[in-house]
Amino acid sequence: MSWKTAYRSFYYANAEAPDDIVLEPETTALLVIDIQNTYLDPKDTAEETARWQPFYERMRKTVIPNTARLIEECRKRKVEVIFARIACLKPDGRDRSLSQKKPGFNYLLLPKELPEGQVVPELEPRADEIVITKTTDSALTGTNLRLILHNMGIKNVICCGIFTDQCVSSTVRSLADESFGVVVVDDCGAAATDELHRRELEIINMIYCHVVQLDEVLAFFK
Repeated sequence: MSWKTAYRSFYYANAEAPDDIVLEPETTALLVIDIQNTYLDPKDTAEETARWQPFYERMRKTVIPNTARLIEECRKRKVEVIFARIACLKPDGRDRSLSQKKPGFNYLLLPKELPEGQVVPELEPRADEIVITKTTDSALTGTNLRLILHNMGIKNVICCGIFTDQCVSSTVRSLADESFGVVVVDDCGAAATDELHRRELEIINMIYCHVVQLDEVLAFFK
């Protein structure tokens, strides 16, 4: 099954196949979302770490290696590579949005200098690559990413990263609302579970983005 027929929600189950996608490197950006050290660290208890083991395995065996390949392929094609990461500007985190202050999984206090808040070493940004620091789920809301993309003449954004049903989805919806063409790479992303990952891809596919595989997106370039 190709990207044209996969991940169909109820709304688009019978929709016509979308047109072929053609990406021009000079008007395309790759946005790597929140693949940070903190999300690969063990949890507070052995039981919770065990519960998250499928996520860790997908990250180590699939998401990080595939994203590293995607980054290198984009660099070869002169596609702008941009990273987004969650990090607060104030040590006490009072600049965070409400979603990052609430108790529970989303609570995250990551002052910008902490090692935990940095992009994982396997995907380390180059010196001339843009790293957006955000205190919101969407990489556009509350940052100057929108302005940066427009200033560079970007029309299409390839998105990958974590978590599919949270920051990735929020970012994709924001980009779509700003009339960017958006492609989400399935095998370069993850949610806490495969079920959550797949369900969210079905929800956002066709209306906010097109969901594709790594090999498929590379074939979109002229």
